[in-house]
Amino acid sequence: MPFEDSKIVEFNAQGKTVIFVLADGKLIGAIALADIIRPESKEAIKQLKEMSIRCVMLTGDHEKVAQWVSSEIGLDEYIAQVLPHEKKDKISEIQSRGFFVAMAGDGVNDAPALAQADVGIAIGAGTDVAVETADIILVNSNPLDAVAIIKLARSTYKKMVQNLVWATGYNVFAIPIAAGALYKIGFVLSPAVAAVFMSLSTVICAINAKLLHLKIKHALP
Repeated sequence: MPFEDSKIVEFNAQGKTVIFVLADGKLIGAIALADIIRPESKEAIKQLKEMSIRCVMLTGDHEKVAQWVSSEIGLDEYIAQVLPHEKKDKISEIQSRGFFVAMAGDGVNDAPALAQADVGIAIGAGTDVAVETADIILVNSNPLDAVAIIKLARSTYKKMVQNLVWATGYNVFAIPIAAGALYKIGFVLSPAVAAVFMSLSTVICAINAKLLHLKIKHALP
């Protein structure tokens, strides 16, 4: 099999490592080695981009490998051939562009970068150092769990705002009425009714917060 064989060229273009097999000094074959892309990765990137989140890969792999992986899963940007001690600096560089950075990693080399990121996400199957450094741990090592985390965080924040607006608006009107502000026009609440009236806002906020449980079920992959 000549080195210029089209299949070898194709493997190299895909960033695969090609090992040649020799017998009696003659080239008889080749083996292409490559990391396997998790099937959930492409869907995870797609959903993140739909949420207006820019996706960047930071890797120590060769430029061609990074380029191939990036094109396969649809990344916005990739930074290849990054040495272990440079990862933290690259995170700082991205932050300097004005981005809020969440980083996912699983190795010892990722620990400084995970600490530098605004949010560090450790892969559950990774090293103890990465797990201890990160803010969030993906126990199932599933990329879609990162999407679920963001959806849950956004839903939680939305519920907080809803409850704050509701409770504030409700109490602006309810407290004066319960205190007898409408007494002059003949509208008077008994103490029991006033107590129920005042506690209603807490009950509604609690029910609204409980509905977050449904959001969690839909967010989980």
